[in-house]
Amino acid sequence: MNDQPETALSIWERSNIVRSFRWLCSWRGIRRVLIVLAWIVTIIALLFGEENWRGRHAWNQYRQAAEARGESLDFATYIPKPVPDDQNFAATPFLKSFFQPNISILTNDLYARAADSIPGARNAQDKSPRQFVDLVAWQMASAALQSGPLKPAQEFKTDQTGLAARAAAAPAVLEGMKPDAAEFAEIRAASAREFSRYPVKYDLENPWAILLPHLGMTKMVCERLKLEACAELAACQAGQALSEVKLALSLADSFKSEPFLISILVRAACVKIAIHPVWEGLAEHRWTDAQLQELQARFMAYDFLADLQQPLKAERACADLTVDLVKKEGLGRFIPSGWLCQEKFNYCTLFDAQREGVVDLVAKTISPGRVASNYDELTRQIYGGDKLKTLLHHRYIAALMLPALKNVHAKIAAAQIAANQAALACALERYRLANGQFPETLEALSPQFISHPPHDVISGQPYKYRRAADGQFILYSVGWNEKDDGGVPGKTLFDQTQGDWVWSYPAQ
Repeated sequence: MNDQPETALSIWERSNIVRSFRWLCSWRGIRRVLIVLAWIVTIIALLFGEENWRGRHAWNQYRQAAEARGESLDFATYIPKPVPDDQNFAATPFLKSFFQPNISILTNDLYARAADSIPGARNAQDKSPRQFVDLVAWQMASAALQSGPLKPAQEFKTDQTGLAARAAAAPAVLEGMKPDAAEFAEIRAASAREFSRYPVKYDLENPWAILLPHLGMTKMVCERLKLEACAELAACQAGQALSEVKLALSLADSFKSEPFLISILVRAACVKIAIHPVWEGLAEHRWTDAQLQELQARFMAYDFLADLQQPLKAERACADLTVDLVKKEGLGRFIPSGWLCQEKFNYCTLFDAQREGVVDLVAKTISPGRVASNYDELTRQIYGGDKLKTLLHHRYIAALMLPALKNVHAKIAAAQIAANQAALACALERYRLANGQFPETLEALSPQFISHPPHDVISGQPYKYRRAADGQFILYSVGWNEKDDGGVPGKTLFDQTQGDWVWSYPAQ
């Protein structure tokens, strides 16, 4: 009985846990633990220090190299300079009103009251093949509005796109657009001004908080001008239609100097909107030679590939500024500055890799194949099969922002090709006016009708052209698939997966 406690105590004393605890509580144990902790802290500090140094070093080297190339990484350098009101197209009361809070513009015209009831009324510039605006449907909507607002489910659509039907419908459409007359007259007078700068608040600390309400509103104005121009062409008012087209192009170019990708993309969309009435006038031989020369010169002046470069550089600068803002907010204040420098360095190098070999500004070409291969490499670099590596390798900002750039080059290529084809179509119509028929080849246009014909920015070769059996012609680019499909379009006018990008007219 007396041995039992001693046996139990002996077992307890022999326990490794107890021995370890007693050792840790001894001065020798505490000292060794402190030494180990000190080494761990030192190693971590060294790793943090090395990471900070490596990040700052990589970023500073990149920044110095960029500056040596003449490229700024400071977003402020891309902000357009102020323009005196008397020289500023965008300083008119109507255009300045776009920046008023909760503003609604042009709410009383036929377009505002009926566009939702006419299929394809909005954003129809990429529909394949091109079709005449359904003026008869607009006339029906105008008649229905005499009885009050249209019902949400009410729809107007016809197949009466012949000239006689559209000519009969045109007066009602033009009458419905008269509420816009004062605003259009105002901006038409201002379009002669040399410069344009909207009252955008560029001085915000966060560039992504900058509001650009004028882009969507300008596009809506261009849609109205397109409708009015098409109605005027049907009503044999080509001179007035030309004025609407020129005004739409001036509006499109009014934000050419803005440093935002969205600005050039909306500008490209507005140019394509303005091209549609040009197409309708060409399809029905409405334009005179003088009018065609004016339109041709306007479209030949577009160089979207060159214009894209400045917004791309500004986009890169915005991303760098975004990383700096992260450092000032919330948990970002506890992130080592070197890590954030690594984020900026990785974003910029991956951004540059996306542009590598895509655009040749000298040859004026763009490579869809290079766009695709660069994007595939971007995906591999960012994720590498493990999304955790995105964060650990300091590529979070790149993963967040760079994928949005995937389709930018395709949209810019489409705009450039649309402008090129419009210019060539004007030259072809001028040849027809002079010779009674379209030429057998595009070479016949030079030098009398066009001195330097534009080439397909995708293939780098002349646009494909052939005269059709009905006396019309087919003019086309090989499209984003870089394959000659014989002039067969894809599902949309500028399909990115299949078909050619075609300019043609309905059979007569």
